[in-house]
Amino acid sequence: MERSRAFFRKKTCVLAGMAAAFLVVNAVAAVYVGFDFGEAAAEVPAGVAWLLVEFVPTVDSLGKLDTIASALASTVLVSVASSCIAAVFAFVLAVLGSKTVGRGGLSALIARAVASVFRNIPVVAWALILLFSFKQSEFTGFLALFLTTFGYLTRCFLETVDEMDTGPIEALRATGATYAQIVAQAVVPMTATSLLSWILYMIENNVRDATLVGILTGTGIGFVFDLYYKSFRYDIAGLTILSIVIVVIACELTSNYVRRKVL
Repeated sequence: MERSRAFFRKKTCVLAGMAAAFLVVNAVAAVYVGFDFGEAAAEVPAGVAWLLVEFVPTVDSLGKLDTIASALASTVLVSVASSCIAAVFAFVLAVLGSKTVGRGGLSALIARAVASVFRNIPVVAWALILLFSFKQSEFTGFLALFLTTFGYLTRCFLETVDEMDTGPIEALRATGATYAQIVAQAVVPMTATSLLSWILYMIENNVRDATLVGILTGTGIGFVFDLYYKSFRYDIAGLTILSIVIVVIACELTSNYVRRKVL
């Protein structure tokens, strides 16, 4: 009993110490950047009131619903296309770099290095970099989403393939199966559900990211929002945000439904 009390006392002290350290770090950071918590909290009611007044869609803003719907459809299609195409390339690289079924050695190092580089560059940075070469276009937004998705999915697919059961792979090797046959008959069937789950997750994520990318590349729903926001048509900008939220929720519900049916 005494040992149990000592354990919980020690755990409580550790948690209290972590909480205190967190508060100290936040206080030091606030002082360093000149952030006033009290002043910020006092501004919250006024900010919320302004949003509720200015960003509420009006009857007139509904006239722009067809423009918003067209831009949303374009954004969703770009997100789906970039996710699915990136998944194909990511799977190929993950299989080649896998420690379980890959060639090992240099190919594994290259695959993991490529995944780390592409995954750790934010989608906004990719969009800004690509703007210099491809200007403001749908293709620029597609490439920014594609490159980020490619790096992220390569990393996820590598871990998925490495964690699979090696029994079927060894059995196929024992029968003299080729590398392509091993991938087709063992890797794909055993990892399909996990890979599909990752792809659906990236589609959801890319629909959200595509809005910000669209602001930078002048395309899709991001461009529509930026246009009306800078034109002080906050009612239409609010309708645009509401439409984005509805589409994102619909994508998430669809993704969850597919996961339940497949998994």
